[in-house]
Amino acid sequence: MKTTAKDLGYDDLPRLLTMMTGDEKHGPSATSTLDVLWVLYDRVLRVSPTTVDDPARDRFLLSKGHGPMAYYAVLAAKGFIPLEWLTGFGRFDSPLGHHPDRILVPGVEISSGSLGHGLPLGVGVALGLRAQGNTDSRVVVLVGDAELDEGTNHEAIAYAGSKGLDNLTVVVVDNQSATQGWPGGVASRFGVNGWLTDTVSGRDHKELEAALTTYAPHRPHVVVAVVEPKG
Repeated sequence: MKTTAKDLGYDDLPRLLTMMTGDEKHGPSATSTLDVLWVLYDRVLRVSPTTVDDPARDRFLLSKGHGPMAYYAVLAAKGFIPLEWLTGFGRFDSPLGHHPDRILVPGVEISSGSLGHGLPLGVGVALGLRAQGNTDSRVVVLVGDAELDEGTNHEAIAYAGSKGLDNLTVVVVDNQSATQGWPGGVASRFGVNGWLTDTVSGRDHKELEAALTTYAPHRPHVVVAVVEPKG
């Protein structure tokens, strides 16, 4: 019998993380995203276990898919997946792999892990929703700061800005792991392309909620969530 979460909160997430005992080499990649993911699913996104196929839902795309443990913990806490799935994480017969699979995991919008793919896909989803006349659903993409070294992301940033995709929000979890560095800060790379920008603490839930619920007509939005340096 599958067990779903009941009345689980943020304080339960550490326990859920410890249930995943499979071999995981990207622990910091997971834990750096934990607070952002919780705020998104607890306070911001209009999606639930019963609306994962609703055309009117918000879409969340985890581009930083190589560290999915926090994502799985939040999905379990919110009832998208059974709690007992967590104990099989990384096993050959488990739906919870080292990269999320949209076919196997309810609520997952894209199969991710190859860096540089999530943001271009998010731009495509935002454009598709606009073409369908859906102006209410939001597309939120979570990327890592090092992922922005990929040129595909910068093409997507420039295109989204030029098209005024105001239904698109990008969250950059910045743990200072980008090898090239970011003169002027991560947000500056978006701002020059017409994006609305916010830089907040990636551990402060009130700051995250305030930024993630900010909207500007005809401008995509980036929230840079700064966390402790990797390592």
